[in-house]
Amino acid sequence: MNAYLTALLAIVRREASRFVSQRSRFFSALVRPLVWLVIFAAGFRAALGVSIIPPYQTYITYEVYILPGLCGMIQLFNGMQSSLSLVYDQEMGSMRLLLTSPMPRWWLLFCKLLAGVAVSILQVYAFLGIAALYGIQLPWEGYLLVFPTLIVSGLMLGALGLVISSTVKQLENFAGVMNFVIFPMFFLSSALYPLWKMAESSELLRDICAWNPFTHAVELIRFSLYVTPNLWALTVVAGCFLLFFCAALVGYDPARGLQRQSRG
Repeated sequence: MNAYLTALLAIVRREASRFVSQRSRFFSALVRPLVWLVIFAAGFRAALGVSIIPPYQTYITYEVYILPGLCGMIQLFNGMQSSLSLVYDQEMGSMRLLLTSPMPRWWLLFCKLLAGVAVSILQVYAFLGIAALYGIQLPWEGYLLVFPTLIVSGLMLGALGLVISSTVKQLENFAGVMNFVIFPMFFLSSALYPLWKMAESSELLRDICAWNPFTHAVELIRFSLYVTPNLWALTVVAGCFLLFFCAALVGYDPARGLQRQSRG
């Protein structure tokens, strides 16, 4: 158990030191959702106005509706950025040393995920604090209940990043892959508009949004912020995490990498 804890602390400490040395990463993670909250929301509000949207069952502003989606955006970008560091580690060879250590591979990757989730939760709460100063008030219990929710959603999005990073071998190619994944997942979700609003435009797009794992992560955060349980979203997010994590374990199998090199 001490060896497992030592590995966890070492990986978390390494991720924390990397995060502290890259202060622009923290500020960029806040600027991006703040732009959506302050600027883009003004135009969307004019188009959508206010609506009765579960779980609130009351009239809300558009800024209040998109707040959980912007929290999910922070975790989505952070999960991809954490995976970007893995691609860099693969090029430098440090990832190979990590995976060939005596510790189980699943534990090492899980520690990497936890370190990334800890950073994303810090960013999310900083964003929620700024949103509160901006005038968006939420139930105080929601700030507590959303914490375990952010852990589950962060693990799922981080595991997706692990799967993607296991297929990309060059750092230059990862930026294009990130954009190919991030923007479709974000826009084809309930982060910016409810699914019933999407159905008014296209039933096909509505179905795509409903199958999007990011939609369920956003809904899990949204319901938690308003102290309302959403067991279906929790089940989907947890199931997707297990699926993505198992795929990442296969992708980061050192023996599989040696077989690819021998064939090359």
